[in-house]
Amino acid sequence: MKLIAIGDNVVDIYKDRNEMFPGGNALNVAVLSKQSGAEKTAFIGIVGNDTEGDHIVDTLKAMEIDISKIRRAVGESGKAYVDLNDDGDRVFISSNKGGIQSRLKLKLTEDDYHYIGGFDILHTSIYSSLDDELPTLKKMIPLSYDFSNHFTDEILGKVCPHLTFAFLSGSHLSPEEIDELFLRIHSLGTPFVLVTRGGEGVSASIKSEVFTQGIVEANVVDTLGAGDSFIAAFLTNYLQQFPVKESLRMAADRAARTCEVHGAFGYGKQLIP
Repeated sequence: MKLIAIGDNVVDIYKDRNEMFPGGNALNVAVLSKQSGAEKTAFIGIVGNDTEGDHIVDTLKAMEIDISKIRRAVGESGKAYVDLNDDGDRVFISSNKGGIQSRLKLKLTEDDYHYIGGFDILHTSIYSSLDDELPTLKKMIPLSYDFSNHFTDEILGKVCPHLTFAFLSGSHLSPEEIDELFLRIHSLGTPFVLVTRGGEGVSASIKSEVFTQGIVEANVVDTLGAGDSFIAAFLTNYLQQFPVKESLRMAADRAARTCEVHGAFGYGKQLIP
């Protein structure tokens, strides 16, 4: 199985540790899919020409992610600042809104399209500014998309007709609301809908058949990136012909393992004072 992820990338800056970790949904899914057993993964995105961008690129090379199509641009890489709340949980406190990636917007070329066609699945996210490319991309490759918890009827109506896999964060939703969401997204043409629910696990509607998966126990250090791990592992295992239930279980286990390290997959680097 070969996965390509396109779009958002940041460094997550942990203020309490004075340390930065590579992150961003699309970037994380590329790395975590490789860790979950994908034959090959690639990442395309715009990275700044700063120290943070260097760390992103160096890490992707070390993880053996294909970045032959990555863009470096003059400007600031995406940064998200993370701290601890009163309960000791990590919370995002501010960001630079994606940095140079969000300002320039990624423009795919004919060469990019040819390259993308060599993969089995393309994953992107609501933070990747790739929505206008989806009608073209769906003609050549199945699409996976993470909405996080920022979905509206308007966004669903624009994006879901082009998707094979939709991932959403729904810990704030009741079971009845999740059922309604399944029906809405299926009606728009997306056959695979998976809703992560924090400590309640995952609810999934696979071609209108509903499945549930509980969380797996972990020695929790940091929950950042757990949802991205779930996405990466589910896609990787399901597309390698594992049954749905087993793919969900393996994805939940991978998410638990992510909670046992800082950052989505480690590779922290101390900030220069």
